[in-house]
Amino acid sequence: MAQTVIAIANQKGGVGKTTTAINLGTYLANFGRRVLLVDLDPQANSTSGLGVTAPQLELTSKDILFDSDKIASAIVETDYFGLNLLPATANLATAEVELVSELGREQRLLQALQHLEFDVVLIDCPPALGLLTVNALTAADYVIIPVQAEYYAMEGLGQLLETIKRIKVALNPALEILGIVLTMLDNRTSLSSQVEAEIKKHFRGTVFRSTIPRNVRLAEAPSHGQPILAHDKWSKGAKGYQKLAKEIDKKLFAGEG
Repeated sequence: MAQTVIAIANQKGGVGKTTTAINLGTYLANFGRRVLLVDLDPQANSTSGLGVTAPQLELTSKDILFDSDKIASAIVETDYFGLNLLPATANLATAEVELVSELGREQRLLQALQHLEFDVVLIDCPPALGLLTVNALTAADYVIIPVQAEYYAMEGLGQLLETIKRIKVALNPALEILGIVLTMLDNRTSLSSQVEAEIKKHFRGTVFRSTIPRNVRLAEAPSHGQPILAHDKWSKGAKGYQKLAKEIDKKLFAGEG
C-alpha cells in the first residue's frame, strides 16, 4: 500500500498543531501503523516533545531539503510505540532563505519522502505560510487543520484555504482537506459551544466528529518529552486523541481486510 502523507497546518500559532501531530502519530503507531512524524517547524517542538534532543542529532529535516538521499539516515525511532521521527532543530529557520535560489524549491520534501515506505507520514508545519509549509502541502495527500475553540477561531482560516487552493492549482492537484479538528474545547463555556457550532456551519462535512478538550495533563506532557499516551493514557486529552486517531484510521484504511 502506498504511504499517505498528511500535513498538519494552520498559520496561526497556539492552536494545538504540534500536540495533534505528536499524539495522532503516537496513537496511529500504537494501532500498528508504520508512522513517520516529520518536524518541519523551526521551533522543533515535535522533536523535543518526543524526548529527542539536538545533541543526539547528526542529520535533521533541514538536511534532507538540500539532499533527499540523506532522509533514511536522518530518521530516528522514538521510545513510543515504534513511532519514527524526522527531527528538526532551530537551524531549520534559515532554510526558507536558503531554498529561495534552489531549483524545484517547493518540491524538496516531496522528493525526499518518495524514498520511504511508511503507512502514514505526518508533517508538523510551522505557524506560517512560507516555503516550508508550501513544501509540506506539495508533498501531502491531505491536510488536517487544528482550530482552537476560541473567539478568533476563524481568523486566518480563509488565508490558509486560499493557499491550499493555489497549491492544488500550481503544484499538487491531488491535495485534499482530510478534516478540521477542534482543539482546547471547554464544554463548560458557552463560547466553546458557539465556536464549535459556527465552524461546523461554515465547513459542513469537513469537521471531525472527535474533538480535543482543554486538559492540563495534555498541556504538561511535552515538558516531560512524552506523548499523552505515555504520560497519562486515562486523561481526557488522551481519550480525545484516541478517538480522533480511530476516526482518521478508519478514513484512511477503511478498505483494508
